[in-house]
Amino acid sequence: MTVERITAAQNPLIRHIRKLQSSRSYRRECGQFVCDGWKLLEEACKWYPHLLTVVYTEGLSCPPLPKTVRVVQVPESLMQSLSSMKSPQGVVFTCALPTAESVLPVPGSLLLDGIQDPGNLGTILRTADAFGIPVYLTNGCADPYSEKTIRASMGAVFRSDPKFISMEDCLSLCKEGGIPIAATALTPTAVDLRTLDLRQYMTVIGSEGQGICRELLERSQQQVIIPMEPRCESLNAAIAAAIVMWQMK
Repeated sequence: MTVERITAAQNPLIRHIRKLQSSRSYRRECGQFVCDGWKLLEEACKWYPHLLTVVYTEGLSCPPLPKTVRVVQVPESLMQSLSSMKSPQGVVFTCALPTAESVLPVPGSLLLDGIQDPGNLGTILRTADAFGIPVYLTNGCADPYSEKTIRASMGAVFRSDPKFISMEDCLSLCKEGGIPIAATALTPTAVDLRTLDLRQYMTVIGSEGQGICRELLERSQQQVIIPMEPRCESLNAAIAAAIVMWQMK
């Protein structure tokens, strides 16, 4: 394994990684994303075939990597400034984004509408990976390939690829495929989610602040609620999603 050494903060690779960390549009433009930490690197090596570059602190040992991976050592001071973690573990790495494919919704899946918190999104992706449930992201969701989301997902994005779909395409394809939509919403017609076979539905989870957008709500075939004490108004989006996915299984 050939190892390069970089010491300059203005090196093109270092600047590239910093821009990947800070800009969603740049990640899309380059087709790459960045991760931080040895555990995530272990998961990427095990499950993800698109590892590109590994940068680690000199003096630490790096696991065996594919020959196609660029390997770089940097001084600890440079890693301190490069890592986005308060206590850097000593490794940052880049991966290629998965190739965009045509998206076809399936029954027994989850549609996330406007989940903007990276921690919530990552937790949902981690739970969906555990249950083997497909996840689709529509308008306004956080980036599943941001460092915060990936960290919260514990590397779930390396094992199961969340799909992007516009609301219009989702509604159209579900109608064509005969897949009913169940919206989690407190409406007069909402039913206890335990009364439905959610394996037949695409179930929508909205953001805690805004809920599900009006168009999705109006065009859903069913609204469902998670039964809880009357004094409680709502649940955290990631917890609600976990309950829905458990019910699906």
